[in-house]
Amino acid sequence: MVPSQTVGRLLAIAALAGATACGPANESEPVVASATSAAAASPPQASVLLQQALPNAEGKTFTSQVVDFPPVAAAAPHRHGQAFVYAYVLQGAVRSQIDDNPATTYHQGESWFEQPGAHHVVAANPSTTERAKLLVVYVSNTGDPLQADNPHS
Repeated sequence: MVPSQTVGRLLAIAALAGATACGPANESEPVVASATSAAAASPPQASVLLQQALPNAEGKTFTSQVVDFPPVAAAAPHRHGQAFVYAYVLQGAVRSQIDDNPATTYHQGESWFEQPGAHHVVAANPSTTERAKLLVVYVSNTGDPLQADNPHS
């Protein structure tokens, strides 16, 4: 079991790293409204901020990443294996549906978690004009992939 003080420190580091990774957009780039379908949108892109084996929880790894969702981008349905997942909206809004629960739109400053083995059916940016960014924190089995596409429940 991981002491809450250690997890708290790691979450604080991840939040700080995520906040710096979410700086202002390049203002020289025009923002163009688009009616692009989610299928034609650029997919979300994940950037690992920190990945470290947990010294006091043998066989577990802590990973934090920022996931950048362009307008109307959506991830394929997926699972995160046996990882515990915490997601915090840094910018914009993200629509999320886990298993058979109703889909919910989370806005900047809101968060959710996913239990190990959960099926992430919907992860999408509902905006046609604004980007969305998530800070995602995983506690996973060392060596396991963080995500595997899985269109079926």
